Amino acid sequence: MSKRALKTYTDQLDKDALREQIHDLYERFPEVKTYYDFIFNPKEDKLLSEAMGRIAEEYFPKRRRRARARRSVAHKYLKHFKKLGVDPSLQADLMAFNLETGLRYEKVKKCPEAFYKSMYRSFREWGAHLVHHRIYGEYAGQYSEIALAVERANWPNKELFLDFVEQLDPS
Repeated sequence: MSKRALKTYTDQLDKDALREQIHDLYERFPEVKTYYDFIFNPKEDKLLSEAMGRIAEEYFPKRRRRARARRSVAHKYLKHFKKLGVDPSLQADLMAFNLETGLRYEKVKKCPEAFYKSMYRSFREWGAHLVHHRIYGEYAGQYSEIALAVERANWPNKELFLDFVEQLDPS
């Protein structure tokens, strides 16, 4: 069904029928329930701390022996945050936390090349997010610090991080 057809259909419904459909959607689909729960009671800080805890668990597990270190976990939370409309600054905080956790993990564990590529992709996405939402100035110091930490850690792709910082902040 196209958006136009949906608009035509909902315009034909009376208020009670529309209300009933929304209630039905709320009960049937967990995504709709999650959306409305967030809209009426955001608790963004709780969402952020839950996501940070899950990302930390991914790199430094308490219940299992081996870390999985999957970038997809952080990416899933970021996608969820965007869908819900979480404040862009909180999204940026989560992106920074993911990179900082990756830096801590790399200090204690030898990582494959895919890890470094993945972290660089996260770094670029974070920079693009900051620029897109016009909050780069608030995070410029932290952004540069992560690139310098990558250089100090002597990552194989450290030049890419430093070059990207210069692209965003040529001063």
